Amino acid sequence: MLTDADRGFLRKALKLARKGRGLTSPNPLVGAVVVDARGAKCGKGFHTYEGAKHAETIALEHAGDTARGGTLYVSLEPCSHHGRTPPCADAVIQAGIARVVAPIEDANPAVAGQGFKKLREAGVEVELANEFADEAHKLNEPFFHFAKTGRPLVTLKTAVTLDGKIAAPDDNTGWITSEQARKHVQQVRHDHDAILAGIGSVLEDDPLYTDRSGLPRRRPLMRIVADSLCRLPLGSRLVESFDDDLVVVATSAAIPRRRKQIEELGIPVLVLDGERGRVDLRRLVEWVGEQKMLSLMVEAGSKLNWAALDEEIVDKVLIYYAPKILGGMESLPMAGGVGRRSREGAIKLHNLTTEQVGPDEFTVEAYL
Repeated sequence: MLTDADRGFLRKALKLARKGRGLTSPNPLVGAVVVDARGAKCGKGFHTYEGAKHAETIALEHAGDTARGGTLYVSLEPCSHHGRTPPCADAVIQAGIARVVAPIEDANPAVAGQGFKKLREAGVEVELANEFADEAHKLNEPFFHFAKTGRPLVTLKTAVTLDGKIAAPDDNTGWITSEQARKHVQQVRHDHDAILAGIGSVLEDDPLYTDRSGLPRRRPLMRIVADSLCRLPLGSRLVESFDDDLVVVATSAAIPRRRKQIEELGIPVLVLDGERGRVDLRRLVEWVGEQKMLSLMVEAGSKLNWAALDEEIVDKVLIYYAPKILGGMESLPMAGGVGRRSREGAIKLHNLTTEQVGPDEFTVEAYL
């Protein structure tokens, strides 16, 4: 039975885990707090991939001998297998911890309850804090999705007017959303391993698609451009800012000379032929997973947005709504293409939540 003190220390562990945002992939975010036998905090830690040591080990080392007989609060089940580091469950047992409180099992098939089992067999009391399970799962949503499917969690992000438009027919200078909302987007980018854009948006806006949150990250945000014919301008800001963080995805219809020019700059070109001369988006998502990238954000124009939805590669949508109306039949909707031809065929969403991100601006997040 959780006490108020238990809840407080577990919240601290979850808060510590968030300090690893951008620094742990392909590992999960994990935070840990050690409390001695008298109930006083004596150790804490959070995981970063480059630091190698897991949160539990850092917290136990911080606590030293005072950990004996105490309680470990950790945001995810301690691992039970030998990876880059020895099993955390063994370290917990050796430290003399009497009780472990965690909200959720590790989704990694190599763990999946085995860490808790090992602890119990060694006489350590294990308490599953179910009331924090949803928060702990959300914290590591890409990790859990990847462990289950082998594919990255794909989020379609877009900014729209209240009537669902992303672009005007004539003049698209300026922004749909406010600076505050765009700052929020940078935090979302920071939490992703890769971003997918279409060549149409690149030709229209000459964007960078970089993580400009100012926060540290373990590896650069991988920028991926769906460019069937290799039309990417060699003088574009994407190319000029290339630093092993750009991939072009083309088809066999691409002009060989254009492909060669891009590859001579060191930019990889993947050839993934899909239907109707388009890039095979499903195979692209598989490739992203093969690179051990856990999350992919689609930040594209109307055509690619619809293709991603229609080909069912999208796991959730994140839509920023601005207090504006464009109207008209020529203003582009967030998802164009042929669309669904009947209301019954509409793509259905669930688990919808909203968040205020600025004056009169909000996001809608929902799952497919």
